[in-house]
Amino acid sequence: MSMIDVFNGDADGLCALHQLRLAAPCESELVTGVKREIDLLRRVTAGEGDRVTVLDISLDKNRDALLSLLEAGANISYFDHHFSGDIPDHAGLDAHVDTSPDVCTSLLVNHHLGGVFLAWAVTAAFGDNLHAAARVAAVPLGLDDGQLERLCTLGECLNYNGYGVSEDDLFFHPAALYRRMQPYADPFAFIAGDDAFATLEAGMNNDLTQARGVKAETGSASDKGRAALFLLPNTAWARRVSGVYGNELARDYPDRAHAVAMQLDDGSYRISVRSPLSRKSGADVLCRAFPTGGGRAAAAGINALPESMLDEFSEALISAYA
Repeated sequence: MSMIDVFNGDADGLCALHQLRLAAPCESELVTGVKREIDLLRRVTAGEGDRVTVLDISLDKNRDALLSLLEAGANISYFDHHFSGDIPDHAGLDAHVDTSPDVCTSLLVNHHLGGVFLAWAVTAAFGDNLHAAARVAAVPLGLDDGQLERLCTLGECLNYNGYGVSEDDLFFHPAALYRRMQPYADPFAFIAGDDAFATLEAGMNNDLTQARGVKAETGSASDKGRAALFLLPNTAWARRVSGVYGNELARDYPDRAHAVAMQLDDGSYRISVRSPLSRKSGADVLCRAFPTGGGRAAAAGINALPESMLDEFSEALISAYA
């Protein structure tokens, strides 16, 4: 029997897997990649008696591969908070899917495990820009503001590491970063004991400093506009920071929607969209209207928007949040 863990390379995927394997340690094959590589099940070969755990990738985007694995006899546990479409009714599938805007995959896993590794779930919620939900979930931990801030920074750093067009853009491959987290049941021990945190914190702060100097292409620089589009250069720092910068903009201007775009080598645009925090809806619908788009209501993206459609996207963004 093979054990295969398939997970998004961002904070939520990492912390979801970490909780599960702290609760049930095992040797498993790790299947992951950069955050936007979400069709991960196509890389999995499994059959009768094999167990596959899938974390934080859209069921809808992996439907064909999921059905093939189930047909082959694999047993699949699926935890996710992205748009799923119809969930297959199959004896081999144990699905835990909740698309509510204040839920992330790690919080679903935390509920499944009865809260035994809550601090890691809180870390993931902060990384997914669910700050209010993270603080509510953290109440049983009795942490002070300084401790909460450290978990917030850790979550944002783990999330930051997942962004990039290719693994070459990242400081750590997500599988390698998970292995570094693996010995630590306590996230504060990881912060103190592994220099990966310091590396990511310095990199994130440097990249954010550069991103903050970019002016909006559309929308006002103040909170008066309802939507704003930012175009970042085609550089490694921009590819790494696009998601974290979008989250920061969402917190700074909670009544405004944001899109952070960068042009790729082939001329297309990779775009991260954040709904206003005061109205966590619509980002998934907006992005799914364009090629390679997907995500969830509060945060979504487009992997490769044709250059000819950028103006159309800008108009749709403003229209969606007018």
